[in-house]
Amino acid sequence: MTLHWQRAIDEARAIAQSWNQPGEPGGAMTLFDGEQIRAACCGGLADLAQNTPFTTQSVVRFASVTKHLFASQVTGAASHALALTDRLDQHLPQLTGENGKVTVGQALDMTSGLPDVRESLSLLGLSVYNATSADSLLAFLADNGDLNYPAGSEISYTNTGYRLVEEALKAKGIYFADLLRQHVNQPLEIALSAPETWFNIVPGLVPGYWPSPQGWQLSCAGLHLSTSGCVTGSVRDLTVWLQSLLNNQGPGEGVLARLSQPRYLRDGRITGYGLGVAHSRLGDALLVGHGGSHAGYKSYFLLDPVLQVGVALVANREDVATYDSVLRVMSVLLDQPLPARGHNLTPGLYAAEQGGHWLEVKGPGACWLGATETLYRSDEPGVAVSLSSHLPMTLRQNGMAIEGEIGHAPCRFLPVEADNSVTQLQGRWYWPDTRSELVIDGDRIVMGLGPAAIAGSLQSLGNGRALATVQDGPWEKRFSLQVQDGQLTLLLNRSRVVRYRRG
Repeated sequence: MTLHWQRAIDEARAIAQSWNQPGEPGGAMTLFDGEQIRAACCGGLADLAQNTPFTTQSVVRFASVTKHLFASQVTGAASHALALTDRLDQHLPQLTGENGKVTVGQALDMTSGLPDVRESLSLLGLSVYNATSADSLLAFLADNGDLNYPAGSEISYTNTGYRLVEEALKAKGIYFADLLRQHVNQPLEIALSAPETWFNIVPGLVPGYWPSPQGWQLSCAGLHLSTSGCVTGSVRDLTVWLQSLLNNQGPGEGVLARLSQPRYLRDGRITGYGLGVAHSRLGDALLVGHGGSHAGYKSYFLLDPVLQVGVALVANREDVATYDSVLRVMSVLLDQPLPARGHNLTPGLYAAEQGGHWLEVKGPGACWLGATETLYRSDEPGVAVSLSSHLPMTLRQNGMAIEGEIGHAPCRFLPVEADNSVTQLQGRWYWPDTRSELVIDGDRIVMGLGPAAIAGSLQSLGNGRALATVQDGPWEKRFSLQVQDGQLTLLLNRSRVVRYRRG
């Protein structure tokens, strides 16, 4: 296959140039093979206060790109300490609930059913800014051991598995920061770091920014940074590491083979997600990669292991469509067609006949339980699919209904018929074990404490259910509420276990 380097470089340069707006943050993109960085394209500012340009040396938060780095150590340097087939409670005996029965492999491959702890906290009224510690979060998970779904029955993104595997290693005196320094930084002469909180000092770290009606705002987050997303570094550091993976040499030897091995649901079906890497197809090319998103930071890398080429992107601005950007560049480089966006689904708000699941079809995508994916036309007429390996969607219109699979689990939705469901939810609701309260008054919901409370609106989903829309820092959050047998269950894609009861 002929590689079209110059055309790909031109595409990457155009993307980077789009960030060159006065007083705006930016990012950097590299195109590389196993031997050299073919091009580095930068744009925008690293620091709006200092007016410094973004370069390949600008240090950012990689967010979930961290996952493949951690998985490389779990399956490599730390593999003597635990096996992928081990249950978590073998190493963390305090996990006495269903979460303790999850295997290490399931915790890393997104089939665990583990609720995402950040999303669970948001359903308690804790904003993205509230600070938490590793110990307090582990205690919270030990006290609340329910799963979103039986482990291995479907796939859905969660950061909690990485947090718990990290805790399992820490219990044995093995720390990710030490593994990163010894087995990645030192042999490659790069400077990745693994701060535990947003407030640790990181040399060279540039601020992250998100756009608001008042202009660009500095980002921050209070959640303890686990191995699901703690690593910081520059795009050059990331590229050097990825080159070692493509070359299958040094610290990268065997890593891609280990991380991209097929992972299975318990019924034997193969998922599209490995261990910290996602599989994707671009025409005839089979690619692996992963993205990351922290408040104000975005990242993505995409590799073709066969041709030994890759693209990496980092940015300190919330609005970058990282996956679309690297896919465009890789499409030009490999001369492979981009997938065709579009669908034949009827726009509107839908809900499952039973339970609190909902779906909204709007514009080019579909939003399920608050998680939005762009839809593409599949080879099967009338069928729309997502490209996400951790939130795969296969949807078709069947009369008034939308049917198919989400997360490899069957689904069926009907248009919402609004009723008086919101009136059934009125009043104060409590989760005594966490000392949490939410109040529903009319079509308004308030969660949390005092002036820091999170407020939003409600609309009926019918049949004792409602859809809430609230603002959490830079993000809009949408979740469903279902009342049944005196309990109010709150449902997000990544957290479906939070239940309140009437006061």
